[in-house]
Amino acid sequence: MERVSFYANMQKAGVAEALAALRAKAAELGLCVVAGGPCDAVVALGGDGTFLRAVREFPDVPVLGLNLGGLGYLASVGDGGFADALASLAEGRYAVAERRMLEADGRFAAFNDIVLTRELSGHSARLDLVADGKLVTHYMADGLIFATPMGSTAYSLSAGGPVLMPDSGSFVVTPMNPHALGVRPLVVPDGVRFSVTVRPRTDGNAVKVGVYADGENVLMLGEGETVEIAKSARTAKTIVLEGYDPYEVLARKLGWSGSNVR
Repeated sequence: MERVSFYANMQKAGVAEALAALRAKAAELGLCVVAGGPCDAVVALGGDGTFLRAVREFPDVPVLGLNLGGLGYLASVGDGGFADALASLAEGRYAVAERRMLEADGRFAAFNDIVLTRELSGHSARLDLVADGKLVTHYMADGLIFATPMGSTAYSLSAGGPVLMPDSGSFVVTPMNPHALGVRPLVVPDGVRFSVTVRPRTDGNAVKVGVYADGENVLMLGEGETVEIAKSARTAKTIVLEGYDPYEVLARKLGWSGSNVR
């Protein structure tokens, strides 16, 4: 590791001061801090949103997330560990993990999730889900969340989806407010190819479903239109520091403290 570029969310309080200190620490450790141009790693300073933007803007460069405020599951290193994280980079005490991504219609890649959501407030959407050419079910819901293992702790989790381990080789499909008690999240191998078709509403209201890749609107679907969702040919390179424990991160970030029952 020689050349490091910092990618910061300058809108967050305290970022400017933290960034200056990190640049100085990196130089002290013998790392070359570059602004633009080729680099060996990107250090994203902010939160999970900053991390996702860094992955998008530096598609072939490993990214390390440093968290300032908020939950910060992707940017899992808290401010008390910033100096140690840089030292790990300088000393080679890390690995590069290639994380699976999803894509919509073969064009729009997402690190966390692809979300289909109804755009007409107060009205659910009718969505047909097909997996590898086989009908899964007809959903009546506010939408569907297709999440990667890393994205399983984001929007999908808040909608009742399970937590997937980073290297689980699977995706999860989580319905949003389905109109059936028996409808539950679906975990599938990451080689499954999905198609979702928007069906007309029975009340005659106009149908409009937005498709979002990591929170960015990439498509709008109308009645009878279909979107294909599958594993992307792209992967995201993330830096895993020595000693990283995904279970510890989950327990710490999600407040898992066990039972008080003795």
